[in-house]
Amino acid sequence: MKILDRLEEWIISLMLFAMTALAFMQVVRRYVFNTGFSWTLELTMVCFATMIFVGISYGVRVGSHIGVDALVRLMPHQTRRVVSILAVVLSLVYVGLVLYGSTIYVSKMMEIGVELDDLPIERWKVLIIMPIGYVLVGFRFLQIFYNLVTGKTDSLHLADEAADAMKLKAEESTS
Repeated sequence: MKILDRLEEWIISLMLFAMTALAFMQVVRRYVFNTGFSWTLELTMVCFATMIFVGISYGVRVGSHIGVDALVRLMPHQTRRVVSILAVVLSLVYVGLVLYGSTIYVSKMMEIGVELDDLPIERWKVLIIMPIGYVLVGFRFLQIFYNLVTGKTDSLHLADEAADAMKLKAEESTS
């Protein structure tokens, strides 16, 4: 799955670069040339949405989503594993509900044929990132579920802000 890992990272990077370039171009055009494009804000929002929906999957993969797991960390190994499996199953149910709803929404937009306000692109062609993003999220949760069931891990490995802050403080004091 290294290809998918790299693809996520490239899409996120490309969207961030495109958003920055579009915003910079619009500022230069507006304040230097006293003009601008009407579509840059909308295209920036499309890039942002793409970055967000791919970024959710990336966040699940690298364990950067915030979670309250102080109680779970105090549990014995086997209990922690069972609670983590339950959390992943509930997350998969949520992903399934959002995937179902977003698919219906995109299909209705396809039927209606509404275009974006400033770009001649049908709205569904942009909104398709919602179900695609949640398919990626579901895949990432299935990977975690597999690792939990096979015993490769015993928890979700969520972001630990306190440990990160202490590590940063330690690095600052040594430099």
